[in-house]
Amino acid sequence: MKTEQIGPLRVRLCGGTDGDGGGDGPLVVLLHGFGAPGDDLVPLWRVLSAPKRARFAFPAAPIALTDPGFMGDARAWWEIDVMRLQIELMRGSIDRLVREVPEGLTEARAALLETVSALETKLGASPERTYLGGFSQGAMLSCDTVLRTERPFAGLILLSGALVAEPEWRPLMPARKGLKVFQSHGTHDPILPYAGAELLRDALSSAGLSVSFHGFRGQHEIPASALDALASWW
Repeated sequence: MKTEQIGPLRVRLCGGTDGDGGGDGPLVVLLHGFGAPGDDLVPLWRVLSAPKRARFAFPAAPIALTDPGFMGDARAWWEIDVMRLQIELMRGSIDRLVREVPEGLTEARAALLETVSALETKLGASPERTYLGGFSQGAMLSCDTVLRTERPFAGLILLSGALVAEPEWRPLMPARKGLKVFQSHGTHDPILPYAGAELLRDALSSAGLSVSFHGFRGQHEIPASALDALASWW
């Protein structure tokens, strides 16, 4: 593995023919979740059954979280009012969260797109063979990015994500008709309710995207069963 500044983001490169992103295999870009360190998902490249000679890129989110409640290299793609989120979930309603367009989403998307473009240029990877995805907040940013660009991604990977910005996302979905999507979510997720994942799944499917959905009995996590399901999705 090697770490480089690529575009505006620090990126950890793995896989390929040399373990550092070499070769000409497909490119898999995976984004970590809110409050996680930039290398949170890196171990996946060793255990995930992906296309042959796949190169993996793990960008670190640009915002360093300094609140005492976070430890180590805690990072975010955009700020989240954790207390307000908890209150909304305690009320048992996700309608407001589904409709809300997170502040900072636009800036996060711009940074990610610039980095993905620079990655493809640096690695000689074609957009048609680039997969984009992530966990939790990283999944939501991935979905937003795919919907708001015409880049010909090979597929979208949503691990414990949810529907947000619904009024803006829904009209954009039909333009991605036929795109392969893998989605997984825990039925007992206390952070992003399973119902939000179902709403996203149904919206994408109704718009014509090819969604493979894996629900599992678990919480806010990436269990082995999800990795096994993803392995057969490529």
